[in-house]
Amino acid sequence: MSAFRMLSRAARGFTLIELMVAMVLGLLVAAGIVTVFASTSSSNKAQNQLAQLQEAGRFAVTRMGTDLRMANGQYCTNTGGVAKVASGGSALDHIRTPKVYAKKLIGAAGAVSGAFGDVTTAWGSGSYPAAPTAPYSMPSFLFMRGYDCTLTACQPVDPHTTVGTIPAMGTAIDNRVKGADVLTVRYVDPAAGWAIVPPGVTGSTLATSSSAATITSITLAPRTGEPPVSNAANGDLFMLADCSNAQIFPATASSVGVITPVANTTDGFGTGAANLPTAQEPESAPKVFDVNRDFQTVTYYLKLVSVNNDGKAPLTGALMRRVNGGTAGRGGSEDELVRGVERLDFRYGVQDANGKISFLSAKDVDAATSCPPSELNALTSTGCLWRGIVSIEVSLLMDGQTPLYTLTGNQLNYRYSADANTGLLPPSGHAVKPSDQGFPDQLLRREFSVLVPVRNYNP
Repeated sequence: MSAFRMLSRAARGFTLIELMVAMVLGLLVAAGIVTVFASTSSSNKAQNQLAQLQEAGRFAVTRMGTDLRMANGQYCTNTGGVAKVASGGSALDHIRTPKVYAKKLIGAAGAVSGAFGDVTTAWGSGSYPAAPTAPYSMPSFLFMRGYDCTLTACQPVDPHTTVGTIPAMGTAIDNRVKGADVLTVRYVDPAAGWAIVPPGVTGSTLATSSSAATITSITLAPRTGEPPVSNAANGDLFMLADCSNAQIFPATASSVGVITPVANTTDGFGTGAANLPTAQEPESAPKVFDVNRDFQTVTYYLKLVSVNNDGKAPLTGALMRRVNGGTAGRGGSEDELVRGVERLDFRYGVQDANGKISFLSAKDVDAATSCPPSELNALTSTGCLWRGIVSIEVSLLMDGQTPLYTLTGNQLNYRYSADANTGLLPPSGHAVKPSDQGFPDQLLRREFSVLVPVRNYNP
């Protein structure tokens, strides 16, 4: 009987209270495991985003620096030049800006057509000069022009108002990001063009008239590594340059690569030797370039894109590099370099006559008229500092693109020195708030900045 009772008691199992205690303990353990997993997962996402953000930021400043260092480059004609005898008899060097024999470099007054893309300063705009009526020196504002933008406007102008293919600012997909600067620089592609060789040597040659020494034709014969003659399009402008001078002129181009300068009132300033390019003296490694293709116009701006490419939020900013107005087939393109860029600001370092460096806004540079030394036969002094910039400070604010809603408090704080902030601030504490631009607050953010020296500095 005792054995039966013992067997019956052993077969009864756990009581309800014991089961409930076991379940509670199991739930507590499971909750702990889930909490640890969620915390680890959130931390892992944040670390991955931070690593991607750092890589993207480094790439962005490096890629932009490549173009900015080339700004104002004209093959090998940048500063100095062949000495010219001044009225007092002294021989003085001058800034090597190309002499232009063409009407359609940037188009007629009020137009933005012509050889260059993304021109926002048409002839007769504001304090800028009316369309020239005779050959002229290419003005400084055509080598570089920047735009400082707030949430509502840009100074000195909004590039969208004169270049309609540059997006307007807004908070919808494909708009330009509000509060982000824009910068356009120009330089001659050093890998382009055809080298001019002496007669009897295999390569491109030029012929001149015996009386006025004007150029009558240039015959292209590409050497190894040079572009095909098909790159020289009929009706384009061409530039003949050596290490002392450069000339831009209208011309016809045959299918076999014969370039013939023209002097008429449609493309140039009329007939006569004064309206034709001349043989350069002395010539030092001369080359001829197709201006429409080889004189690179590079514009940087930020555009709103969908993170998931589905046309829906969340949105982020993409750094865009636009070449030659984005026109395909003429060496032009418009490429998205990197995503996750919310802010883009430029400051321009200029050196005064005493050698002191100061950093100016685009508006201040654009308004400058006193720039020693002046260009030879200058068309205008307005905006002369655009070719007197020794360095450009670039600031970018990068974000992690995908919102992390587990971020709270100090984890959301960031610094952006272009706003003159002295410390870490929450998103709502900045002059340009992410919410104003169409971005969520719950993102990792980091600032990147670089000072880029402009190697083709013209004082």
